[in-house]
Amino acid sequence: MSVAAVRVRRSLEAATVPYPMILGVLGAAVVVSVVVATGIGPVRIAAGEVTSILLHHLGGGGDTAANADLIVWRLRFPRVLLGAVVGAGLALAGAVVQSVVRNPVADPYLLGLSSGASVGAVAVITTGVSALGAMTLPVAAFAGAAAAMAVVLLLARHRGRLLPLRLILVGVTCGHLLGGVTSFMLARAENSSAQQQIIFWLLGALSGANWSVLGAPSAVVVAGCFWLLLRARRLNVLVLGDEASAGLGVNASRLRLELLLVTTLLVGTVVAVSGGIGFVGLIVAHLARMLVGADHRRMLPVTALLGALFLVWADVAARMLITPTELPIGILTAFIGVPFFLLVMHARGLAAEGSP
Repeated sequence: MSVAAVRVRRSLEAATVPYPMILGVLGAAVVVSVVVATGIGPVRIAAGEVTSILLHHLGGGGDTAANADLIVWRLRFPRVLLGAVVGAGLALAGAVVQSVVRNPVADPYLLGLSSGASVGAVAVITTGVSALGAMTLPVAAFAGAAAAMAVVLLLARHRGRLLPLRLILVGVTCGHLLGGVTSFMLARAENSSAQQQIIFWLLGALSGANWSVLGAPSAVVVAGCFWLLLRARRLNVLVLGDEASAGLGVNASRLRLELLLVTTLLVGTVVAVSGGIGFVGLIVAHLARMLVGADHRRMLPVTALLGALFLVWADVAARMLITPTELPIGILTAFIGVPFFLLVMHARGLAAEGSP
């Protein structure tokens, strides 16, 4: 058995805590966090009152005249739910990208997806186009991410195959080019309020959350998670390399293309409504592997739950650290993500081993 195969096998057997217990604890933590986080803000609302309001609405009750009802149901609850959805989507995408390109420091932004979304969003902000109303910016951001991925896939193909190293090189190159385009548009923007909106969007925020923008990303993330679980066994094989995959009957290049298309859909959808929130896909995937090992059948659900939990509380911190001003959430994820990843890299020796 090859060294890579032995390493993966040991990683698959890494979990020592019963898996159902881990899922149960994380699921309960997400539910409790959503309720508690909804009550945190300039106007504090007790968790019991938040629960009562949510149960009233979820049971078919309508709006009431109470201020707490307006704050919980119309303002905070959609934002907290969107944070959970975005966190889960980015974390799943990060886990998949790391396995697809077989690089432990890979994340969705390494392939230029975020840069493409930024170009689409900034183009809308600077030109003032509003053909689709409030949905113009999210649609433009998604289109930018999809276009960027299409270019990366086209340029990364070599003799009909998608090779991990070429994907990384082309993705990084295109990302820098698109970043330059975004900077150019930002520098050319004459409206100072537009410049501030661009900067805030590029750093990521959930302040625009409402019920109307929650449906699409929620549906995409849930569907993407189920689809990835159906491909989990093949993902385990893909990590072993193209030759080993072929020997086990898996077309590595085709599977890699499918996974990247799903990743594009995930990232494009969530980035379109949240902006450029970095490091979630990078650090959460590593934490999930530490908890349950590298078997994607076990890791992917844990990754989604950890991503949701992480971003819910990162958003709470973004709202509360410097009140009444709101801090862009991407700044917080960077402050948390960089030292955390350095600690994980040191603890696991990833720099030396070079495996996801």
